[in-house]
Amino acid sequence: MIAYKTISERIKNNSGLVTAINLLDKAITYITVISYILLLIYGFWCIPKDGGNLLYKSILVPGISFVVVSVYRKLLSAPRPYEVYSFSPALHKDTKGKSFPSRHVFSIFMVAFTVMQVSFYMGIALSVLGILLAIIRVAGGVHFIKDVVAGFAIAAIISILCYRIFCGVFGLIMLPF
Repeated sequence: MIAYKTISERIKNNSGLVTAINLLDKAITYITVISYILLLIYGFWCIPKDGGNLLYKSILVPGISFVVVSVYRKLLSAPRPYEVYSFSPALHKDTKGKSFPSRHVFSIFMVAFTVMQVSFYMGIALSVLGILLAIIRVAGGVHFIKDVVAGFAIAAIISILCYRIFCGVFGLIMLPF
């Protein structure tokens, strides 16, 4: 699809836009990391109240799923749009392969759904940033639409299975969201 190349070229022709999407890409990534660290601190603080269930779930579910997604990406090593269509992406990236699924998008939605265990509104705010990040990654030419959709879908499925179904079955703390 030539649209990836066309969009990336238009963005690259506007240096202010290139700077903006690269800054937003980094800022959203840092906001995600900081949010996750704050959640872990909160989970540690809650140990006396819930026996550590929030902290354990907040470490194990995202951690294990991140490793599984990373290994799958590496084994599959799907090419990126700029590799397939031979162009220089608007986002600073020179990685070969490992496009599917988008780990950035997977990670922000995994963190958002994990944060929803404590704060629905913070989870929604992170999800909005996740949508923006997905758009940036596609418009910047580093991911196909299927990559970001898969990143979201995998995070959603894991979250539903781990936070809603398994936690209810095994009697772990499950806060409504």
